[in-house]
Amino acid sequence: MVIFEKRVPDLTELALSRFVDRARLAAGLRGKVDVLVTSNSEMKVLNQRFRGMNKPTDVLSFPVSGDGEARKSFAGEIAISADISRRNARALGHGAAEEVKILVLHGILHLQGYDHEGDDGRMARRESQLRMRLRLPVGLIERETGMHGASVRDRRRERMRRKRSKT
Repeated sequence: MVIFEKRVPDLTELALSRFVDRARLAAGLRGKVDVLVTSNSEMKVLNQRFRGMNKPTDVLSFPVSGDGEARKSFAGEIAISADISRRNARALGHGAAEEVKILVLHGILHLQGYDHEGDDGRMARRESQLRMRLRLPVGLIERETGMHGASVRDRRRERMRRKRSKT
């Protein structure tokens, strides 16, 4: 199920629901995934409640606890900030709809048990493989770690430089 508490340009519930299923199957995640697309203020509340961090974040994942049988039918939930998605999309030069899909993929990998904070690049490699397979632009971990070229700030500077040189 996909719930939009806050809309994202060029992205419908049906389109996102179909992408969630494609990404879930590509990643090998068995159970269904619910996605909430919401505001920064709601993400801040969720981030504070579940991670103890008093600030909004781009994506949160909530895996289902329990045995393997429970996880076969329902893998968990993902919450995404529409506000951060729009801002990141602008900075990276792609659409907000694509950014939400990147975050969904990232969340699905967390639901599978990946953790980029201490896995020696396993999640980053898997995210990169799936991103290419699903035809998505640069992934979340790649942009944070600079694995594939310039950082977000460097790419933003380069885009601004190119814009200035055209005028």
